[in-house]
Amino acid sequence: MSLPAGPEEVQMPADTPPHAADRLDDDDYPAYTMGRAAEMIGATPGFLRAIGEARLITPLRSEGGHRRYSRYQLRIAARARELVDGGTPIEAACRIVILEDQLEEALRLNAELRRPTAGSAGGAGAGS
Repeated sequence: MSLPAGPEEVQMPADTPPHAADRLDDDDYPAYTMGRAAEMIGATPGFLRAIGEARLITPLRSEGGHRRYSRYQLRIAARARELVDGGTPIEAACRIVILEDQLEEALRLNAELRRPTAGSAGGAGAGS
């Protein structure tokens, strides 16, 4: 399942501060209401509440107390939904998604640490 790259095309008013438009490109910006988030991943608000209770995702709250979801959280929720739709119990699905996310982050960090830095061209034994 693929999610849209971002919120629908929105024309920002001319007097909108520049940083407000930048938030729409931020994967962690809580731009989606519960209803819209559920619709986007093909789930119910109850499913989003359940994975919140299982602590897979923790939506931010608006000033009025309404849940708001980021694109990153929606990707996580969509993966959990795929597992649940395949017959995995919700608690197990949440644990699997957490482990997948941790593995992806560890692999990313490992690759970053293995990249040679600009000052280390040639290595330790280059002058011998």
